[in-house]
Amino acid sequence: MSEIRLFVTTTEAMATEILDLMTICFGEEDLAIATTEVDEKNDVWEASVYMLTEEEDEVRARLEELLSETYPDLPIQREVLPDIDWIAKSLEGLKPVRAGRFIVHGSHDRDKVRVNDLAIEIEAGQAFGTGHHGTTAGCLEVIDEVVRSRTVRNALDLGTGSGVLAIAVRKLKHIPVLATDIDPIAVRVARENARSNGLVDGIEFRVAPGFHSTAFGEYGPFDLIIANILARPLMKMAPQLATHLSPGGSVILSGILASQRWKVIAAYNGAGLAHVRTIWRNGWVTIRLRQGRGLV
Repeated sequence: MSEIRLFVTTTEAMATEILDLMTICFGEEDLAIATTEVDEKNDVWEASVYMLTEEEDEVRARLEELLSETYPDLPIQREVLPDIDWIAKSLEGLKPVRAGRFIVHGSHDRDKVRVNDLAIEIEAGQAFGTGHHGTTAGCLEVIDEVVRSRTVRNALDLGTGSGVLAIAVRKLKHIPVLATDIDPIAVRVARENARSNGLVDGIEFRVAPGFHSTAFGEYGPFDLIIANILARPLMKMAPQLATHLSPGGSVILSGILASQRWKVIAAYNGAGLAHVRTIWRNGWVTIRLRQGRGLV
């Protein structure tokens, strides 16, 4: 069945704002959203939402309503994508991304890796998370910061996606990592990505919705928990996440819009975690917390 891409053409700044709106509207559904640079010199970008043909009418109506107040004159365009892996299409040719000591790149950019870089090679595929999104890049930066400044003996990557964050932890420090995801395809792809990065052991990949798995008891509690998901599920799981954290442990949260920051921090304060730092990337925030109130 063909896929449909509905998109608007605008500037980078407006495309980022529209992506934020689409994340709120479509972010918890099985719909993919993305921004793509079309013309760097003239600042031409597209903000897109992808769907199956049978979903087009409903999604178009919701997108029109979403844009009507702030961008009423912005025309919605349409493209048919028969038998195209939209993620692979949208990620072709992306430049390497640097975050902390990490560089995330495709196979075509291996020559961009420098001495002392911690290189992670991730190709376009079926699982989200190549380092190019602000949430993934933000997590990589904070992972580097935490592991350099704290004692970390084990880690959990909750909602692993492509596995890039679990791979990053394992490359940075030779410690056991548990990587879980609700999606079996993501777990398979993440495992393949780890192997292609030379990691045949040290990362345990499991299919697990939330904290409903025996793996958390087997491998936890954790000195470091990373969860790059979405604000609402992160707030919901705050009490459970805190129970799987070692005394004095650190937490890295992302998938959070800047406007949602204080709600997420409040939820984790209520679970006994203290805010340490927030970093911003492309309208998204990554939050670092530690067990215990009033810590710095």
